[in-house]
Parts: sequence; C-alpha cells; structure tokens
Amino acid sequence: MSSQLLAGLNRTTTTKEVIFTENAPLPLGTYSQAIRVGETVYLSAQTPVSPTTGQVEETSFDGQMRQTMDNLKAMTAAAGGSLDDVVKVTVFIANIDDFARMNTIMEEYFSRPYPARTTAGANGLARGTLVAIDAIMVLQ
Repeated sequence: MSSQLLAGLNRTTTTKEVIFTENAPLPLGTYSQAIRVGETVYLSAQTPVSPTTGQVEETSFDGQMRQTMDNLKAMTAAAGGSLDDVVKVTVFIANIDDFARMNTIMEEYFSRPYPARTTAGANGLARGTLVAIDAIMVLQ
C-alpha cells in the first residue's frame, strides 16, 4: 500500500458536537456556547449575564466575576464535566487593577492543580461588562 493510502486509513473521524444549556447565557451572535470534539470541549467566553433574565445584573467586579464563573460552571456541567476538568482559561478583565480580586475569586471555584491561564486587560467587552472568561476542558 502506498504511504498516502495508509495515512488516509489512519485518520480518525472527528465530529463537532454542539453543547447548549439554558443555564448559561444564550449566544448573542454566530457562535455556540461550547463545542465538543472527542474528549475536548471548547467553551465560548462567558460573561456576567444572568441566564434567567438575559441581563447584566451585577455592577461590582466581584459580583460580575462570580456570575461569570457560575456561568462557566453551568457550561462545564452541560458538557458532562465540571470545573475540575478545565485545563486552560483565558480571562479578559476591563481593569487590570482587579487582577488580585480575580485570583481570589477563582480560588473559590478552581482547585489545585489550577488550569493554565492567560489574563489580559481588555477595553470594550460585550455589554460593557468587566470580565469575560473562555475555557478548554478535557473530559476523562
């Protein structure tokens, strides 16, 4: 057999599965709340929007951070896992001075070993929010 044919036989078929839950905010645009490919789940950025009202109800950074983490937790559950399965997060915060508060609140939700993380200061987050967090999780 040719090496090209063998390479084709060794490919695995991967399908994208859309993950959806009403326990997290509905998408505002052309994206899915999460996509599962194999055992890896890519979670779209969560913001402090209440899944019940569809509005940003918290005005403080701490309140928005906790609502965002609650939304992320709901998404991990909808995908069949938990925050313990998260391997990477990207956190966007409007004011980098909130970095220490972000760490303190994340400790309430994540346990060791903590996921890898990138944190970036960001102006102009959707709906004028103070934080947004996306994540990647691997299901066991």
